[in-house]
Amino acid sequence: MISRTCTRAGAHGLSLSRYLSCSVRTLQSKNLFDKHPDDVVLTLALRTPLCKAKKGGLKDTPSDVLLVGLLQAVKERCSIDPGLIEDIVVGTCHPPSPAYEARASAIAAGFPKHVPVQAINRLCSSGLMALRSVSDSISKGDIDIGLAVGVESMTHNPRPTPKFTSEDIKANQAAMDCAEPMGWTSENVAADFDISREKMDALALLSHNRASEAQKSGRFAEEIIPFKTILKDENGVAKEVVIDKDDGIRHGSNMEGMAKARSAFPDWGKARSTGANSSQVTDGAAAALLMRRSTAEKLGLADKIIAKHVATSVIGVEPKYMGISPASAIPKVLERTGLKISDVDLFEINEAFSSMYVYCVEKLGLDIEKVNVNGGAIALGHPLGATGVRQVATGLAELRRRNGRVLCTSMCIGSGMGAAAIFINETAQKVAAKL
Repeated sequence: MISRTCTRAGAHGLSLSRYLSCSVRTLQSKNLFDKHPDDVVLTLALRTPLCKAKKGGLKDTPSDVLLVGLLQAVKERCSIDPGLIEDIVVGTCHPPSPAYEARASAIAAGFPKHVPVQAINRLCSSGLMALRSVSDSISKGDIDIGLAVGVESMTHNPRPTPKFTSEDIKANQAAMDCAEPMGWTSENVAADFDISREKMDALALLSHNRASEAQKSGRFAEEIIPFKTILKDENGVAKEVVIDKDDGIRHGSNMEGMAKARSAFPDWGKARSTGANSSQVTDGAAAALLMRRSTAEKLGLADKIIAKHVATSVIGVEPKYMGISPASAIPKVLERTGLKISDVDLFEINEAFSSMYVYCVEKLGLDIEKVNVNGGAIALGHPLGATGVRQVATGLAELRRRNGRVLCTSMCIGSGMGAAAIFINETAQKVAAKL
């Protein structure tokens, strides 16, 4: 069923060539594009608008309110009795009591009390880890149906400064680097891998312009649920509003404006990262409903299946070069699935910083026409816990429009890790079957 092969992960130059050999579990038992009763499939993937922290449409929406609203929307759109969901896994990073908040939010949203809930945190990949957890539980037969959620209010729960007391950690530079600000890691990548400000600005501009065009053309409407909330104006007067658009996109951006942006981290490296070429601090949430294919068919949801989750891989890298990790995570998940880069129709790579985005695109030799085609986190924002599911919703929606087959999502992860996942679009197969 599964074989193990040893490879050397990530020879990225400098000290990064000193990776341990790792075992790659290769899926060989069946063709990825064939349909099997035990496949893990998605019947729903959606998100809230992504809004600027402290300034945007969700600034007065605490994380529990955001989560309740998302779960209510899922309940209304999932096409099944919510009592059939056997687990809800919520990926989130910085709420002070996430498990309590997640459980209370599910009950308040109308999910029966017998539906269990857990919170999971692997920083920037938390949403994807929630999806993987649900998928693994289905694959093992523990559950038949599960809901993966990602949520983050960076307005109300900003990143706490990690503080270590262990003398062993303090004596280990790489361990200490795990707690350094992510901007520092961005500047390390830019400086040590000689990534120019011009390249960083160029890809950031592409992200802003692609997101602008996608929003204006209405392409995001398919994946976004209009979100009703309370918003206070500059005078503190509250009113009920419905947010239905991402509000961080810089429309009308150009290279001249990008070049004028000031360094966001002038004390580190080459000071090439700016507010215009780095991911935005953002509020938002996303969700995906997963189930076994045979279960979907028994429930009459075969026509609701939008994709199959094939595999997820996670890898560690040198903490001070956190951002380069997709360049290792993507090859790992491709090797597991027997796919090549050329087999992937679309990539969604989280644009934590333009330095890492440039690095990963160039290192992997990716066709930029396949990567973040509707913009990424530089333009849309990176609500930490939500990003992993948000990328799936965005990527699958675009894959359906293009009638493509393979989506690869990936992100770097704070403290020096990376993750990647493969999804197969099943709506393309339905179209092909009708022809």
